[in-house]
Amino acid sequence: MGYLNQCTLCGNIHPSDRSCDDWANRFYLNSDNTVLDKGFVRLVDIMGNDTSIVEAARVSYGGGTKTPEQDEKLIAYLMKHEHWSPFEMCEYKVHVKAPIFVERQWFRHRIGSFNSISGRYVELKEEFYIPAFFRKQSKSNKQGSSGMLDPDHDTKFVGGYTAMCNNAFQCYELLLEAGVAKEMARMVLPVSTYTEFYWKVNLRSLFNFLKLRLDEHAQQEIRDYAIVLQKIVAQNNPIAWRFFAEYHLNRP
Repeated sequence: MGYLNQCTLCGNIHPSDRSCDDWANRFYLNSDNTVLDKGFVRLVDIMGNDTSIVEAARVSYGGGTKTPEQDEKLIAYLMKHEHWSPFEMCEYKVHVKAPIFVERQWFRHRIGSFNSISGRYVELKEEFYIPAFFRKQSKSNKQGSSGMLDPDHDTKFVGGYTAMCNNAFQCYELLLEAGVAKEMARMVLPVSTYTEFYWKVNLRSLFNFLKLRLDEHAQQEIRDYAIVLQKIVAQNNPIAWRFFAEYHLNRP
């Protein structure tokens, strides 16, 4: 693979041995990556690349960019020995559409900047996460799930769940029509209601998010979002991602 550079033709960051068209077809900037039934992750902006990491690491002793092989070895060393600060030189900004219960788990990662839709200012849309099936409660993990319900019961419960979501939104609309404040009318809506937010995070903190949310113990719905973020990082920081996966992913 060619070394990452800013292309003088298209202005994007891509390996030198790939054409602009080839990279554009794989580049995630401003493209929607569908998650769940109605959600998405969209890369809004990015600052830095793998070159930014090695430049930041070498500034401490007056060095600069070396050969691609030396730069790759340096990133591997930094990752293996957990010298994290150079990875903070890369930042991602993403636009996310997710159910409220996923957003709540996401916001527990107090390692970035968030800005979310406010139900106090805008009327929320009639959009709910409708799962393909319900999972059973895990017997070994009090906060996890395992397998799916009996198909006959599952069809009945998914139908009932969908009807209750629709009823909740009808109540929400009735309250608004009656003049109830948006900040109170929203109280009838379930946590499966879709919301949207922007998240800006540096690569070090994003790696921390991915380590936790790609783990098999994470709830499947937020894991689905982490999988899309993993692909975005792998496209834009391929060397750093490769060594992160090798040294840290799915390890204690």
